This record gives sequence, C-alpha cells and structure tokens, in this order.
Amino acid sequence: MKLPLNIDKHPPKKSLGQNFIIDKNFLKKLANSITSTKQKIIIEIGPGKGALTHYLSKKNFKQLILIEKDFKLASLLKKLFINKKNIIVINEDALKFNYSIFKENVIIVGNLPYNISTQLLVKWLEFNKWPPFYEKMILMFQKEVADRIISKHNNKNYGRISVISQARCKIKKLMIAPRSIFHPKPKVEGMVLDFTPISKKQSINFYNLKKIVNASFKQRRKKIKNNLKEYLYILEKLEIDENLRPENLSVANYCDLSEGL
Repeated sequence: MKLPLNIDKHPPKKSLGQNFIIDKNFLKKLANSITSTKQKIIIEIGPGKGALTHYLSKKNFKQLILIEKDFKLASLLKKLFINKKNIIVINEDALKFNYSIFKENVIIVGNLPYNISTQLLVKWLEFNKWPPFYEKMILMFQKEVADRIISKHNNKNYGRISVISQARCKIKKLMIAPRSIFHPKPKVEGMVLDFTPISKKQSINFYNLKKIVNASFKQRRKKIKNNLKEYLYILEKLEIDENLRPENLSVANYCDLSEGL
C-alpha cells in the first residue's frame, strides 16, 4: 500500500485542528517507538489520511482501531484498509467515544489535534478503575503544552495539568516534532510524550486530587493558605508551609493533600 499523502485532495480543516505529518522519516521513528504484540489493541486517535497508520499496520496487533472525526477522511481510511479485517475505522469524535468497552492490552497513539489535546488527556486520566484499560499512551502535543505536562514544581510551567498527569502516569519525552514535518505548518513545534500508568498501589483518589489542584491553581500567584482556606488543617497535619505558592508544592504534596480529604 502506498503512503497516502495526497494533500490537495483532502485539504486540512482548521476547525478540526488538522495538521498532517508528511515526513516519512519522522513517521518511521514514531512508529518504531511503539512496541506491540499479537495480543495488543492499538487505538490511533485522529489518523487523518493514514500516514502513521501505514507504519502501524505493519506491526503485530490483535486490532488496530482508527478513531477519525472527519467523515471524508474516515471514508478514505475504510477504502485504504478494506482488505484488513483487524483494522477498524470508527467515524466518531475521540472526546465522545466510549473507551470503557476496552478492558486491557491497549496502546493509545495519536498526533492529537492541538485544540483538544489537554481535554483528551484528562479524559484518559480520570478513569475510576486504575490502572486503566491502556498500558501505554504515545501522544503528540503542542510543545508548550508538553512542557507543562512534564514540568516539575518550582517551575513557571508547572500547574494543574502537570500535577494530574504525573500523579497518574510516569511520563517521558520521546522526540521533538519540528514545524517542517507538518502540513500545514503549525505556528509552534510539537513534542511526543510516552505515558505509562502508575501501579494500583500508588493510585490516588483522582476526584479529590482535581478538587485540591483546581483550588490551588485558581489563583496561582496567591499563597496556598489563601487558596486552600478550607484545608488548612491538612496542610498543618502534613507540615506543609502554608506560605508557599501553588507551584512550590510537589506532585507528592498534592497527592498527600488529596488523601487528607
């Protein structure tokens, strides 16, 4: 099968945040970072014209599921993989898709639309059952967003998304995606991150964590004694200095606070 990179036939839609990867070397490198077996289900989010899918389809897997919101692109993908019975194309919004149908052995892969990338990430982080149905996520974000996700405390990039991501997953940076590999070229670079869910023993109450984190970072320049007035007794119990600002507390501090609730 030839790599489907006909740009003119299906021009990118700005409304859907479409930026297609057109660099074959980058696609190969990204695909090589994904390890799969015949027992695995790979879910690709926003496959577009199937550029990355072309390389994923050569891997071992039980099923390769393509979730594409664009009806025309979903139709194109169905034609491209019509003879592959274990490649399933779903024409649906990834934000609205019911992922609870999957139980285990799932790898999520995606060049996420920049306009909904954090919404998708939070959706995959907030499952009550933990560890979740997926064992790995290989996801591309706008570099600025990725920097916030992996940022450590005492850093200006550190915030709500840093805490809730790192509280639930071990995250590592895989590669930078230069503007030149996309069509159309975005205004900023991208970054690919690897997410591995933490073990059940380390799991936290995610509802409580979000409650604490949202309150803390609502006014990030204020001291936590002002943002967490209701929870001063927990700060005292944990011996956390109430004069610190939200970015000064570590992920472990926030997890402890959530457990204190």
